[in-house]
Amino acid sequence: MGLTRTIVNLAIKNQKIESFNTYLFVGPHPDDIEIGAGATVSKLIKLKKKVVFLICTDGRFGRDNLKEDLSEEQLIERRKEESIKSASYLGVCDVRFLNLCDGNNYKYEDLLMGIASIINDVKPDIIFGPDPDVSSECHKDHLNVGNAIKELGNFANYKDIFAHYLPKDTLVNNGIDVKAIALFMTNKPNKFVRTYGHFKKQINALYIHSSQYPKNDKATNAVVLYLKVRAVEYGFRTFCIPSEGFRMMNRTRMH
Repeated sequence: MGLTRTIVNLAIKNQKIESFNTYLFVGPHPDDIEIGAGATVSKLIKLKKKVVFLICTDGRFGRDNLKEDLSEEQLIERRKEESIKSASYLGVCDVRFLNLCDGNNYKYEDLLMGIASIINDVKPDIIFGPDPDVSSECHKDHLNVGNAIKELGNFANYKDIFAHYLPKDTLVNNGIDVKAIALFMTNKPNKFVRTYGHFKKQINALYIHSSQYPKNDKATNAVVLYLKVRAVEYGFRTFCIPSEGFRMMNRTRMH
């Protein structure tokens, strides 16, 4: 198994995240993509890659740092507006929403069907989402989305199987060729993206989610500090500070 593991690891090592053409980033909540991979998104846009955002839940329970007296419906709309503005700032103009209820208040099958429908439409080469296998990850929405991406990333290339994830009578589009998945917020990264010149855009994009991350707020400053430390840590591994890290699996590793 040692030789097999080495060969598989070399196959991953020689494949750069920036080498693909079409990218689908899936966030459980508004702001998760920016935290997990905002600098990488900025770099991909500069490289003229096709990037699509999918936000799965409406973020209605993200009230911990909310400084305004907004109703639940007002907060949902506010977070959607912030998501579109933040994505636009990073250069992403295609933002999709599943509008599932925040806090695991939905059926897992509806999440699978929603993500599968977007995969069927976008036909991404690689899908990004949160790593559900981190031992400290306790948020059910993160776990659900991460596991859904792993499941769908594996089966997207099997037309007859993938059809069962789609709404009834929906045809599987030709040309779906998911080559890899990449998991952010991971503790076992195996691929790194040098993000020099893009880290500041990641922070500014995060600030656009002002309902959650108002500037000069103690909680916001803690998140920014975390991003800085992470960027330096991963930067040491790439000899380029800052960098972002992901746990990437190609088809061989997914199965």
